Amino acid sequence: MPILNAQNLQKCYKTHRKSLMAVKDVSLQLAAGEVLAFLGPNGAGKTTSIKMIAGLIQPDQGNIRILDLDPHREPEALKHLGAVLEGNRNLYWRLTPEENLEYFGVLRGLTRKQARQQGRRLLDRFELNHKRKETIQKLSRGMQQKVAIAVAMVHDPKLLLLDEPTLGLDVEATETVKRLVREIASEGRGIVLTTHQLDVAEALSDRVAIINQGSIVTEKPTHELINQFSSSTYRIALEEELDSDRDSKLEYLGITVTGKQITLNNPELLYTVLDILRPLPIVKVEKDQANLTDVFLQVVQAGRNA
Repeated sequence: MPILNAQNLQKCYKTHRKSLMAVKDVSLQLAAGEVLAFLGPNGAGKTTSIKMIAGLIQPDQGNIRILDLDPHREPEALKHLGAVLEGNRNLYWRLTPEENLEYFGVLRGLTRKQARQQGRRLLDRFELNHKRKETIQKLSRGMQQKVAIAVAMVHDPKLLLLDEPTLGLDVEATETVKRLVREIASEGRGIVLTTHQLDVAEALSDRVAIINQGSIVTEKPTHELINQFSSSTYRIALEEELDSDRDSKLEYLGITVTGKQITLNNPELLYTVLDILRPLPIVKVEKDQANLTDVFLQVVQAGRNA
């Protein structure tokens, strides 16, 4: 059974003058232990889709199941859901981490004793015990974000919705949050990650779904999607320019040599070229590899031109 199964979601906002179809057709599935990067440009319908999944907005059409429960008709479904929406705004800034965890734990159905115990475990796990009695507003941005994720997990949900979990963090705090996300997923939780930081999405996700103009335009495993948009060209960087004999051999094979760089469009010739270069010192051999930013831009642009 998938942790999340959303099928054919639609949402239209109506005013007295016009109608706006925010979400036309969105279907998403998420398995235990999986991180899905749900990406899209501003205004594409991403936030509306997430709010429908979270039970905050009623879809006009389609259905949502969280562990086979409907969050809009069965309140029990929400016990399996944790969310950090719009950064760390799921916190009370004048309360301490300890107080936030206790308050939200009770709100999610735990007893006060259970909420305190779970809060202590999470503060210890997230290395926040020394800050447990500081108010949230006095903590660093990175610590605030860790508390926000801890609050989302206080009732031990199976599905987490994380919106921009590393936004505004420094390098060290970003790496800490990324590590926590990986650990949380490895425990058998499903995570839907929305972010404009595509390097973070690439590093964390197992699958990518891109929404544009209200519809899912592509959904694939992250590595497959990146490989689809990558070329088969190899580039070899040398420490020094080639001698005329090696240069002639490569030219005969149709290989492009520019100064200290060799460009190889036929990957089947790679080891032949390396044999010709032996024993010259090589700085690096790399394949032209797309990243998720390249993929995202091409997919979105293709949708605009369609």
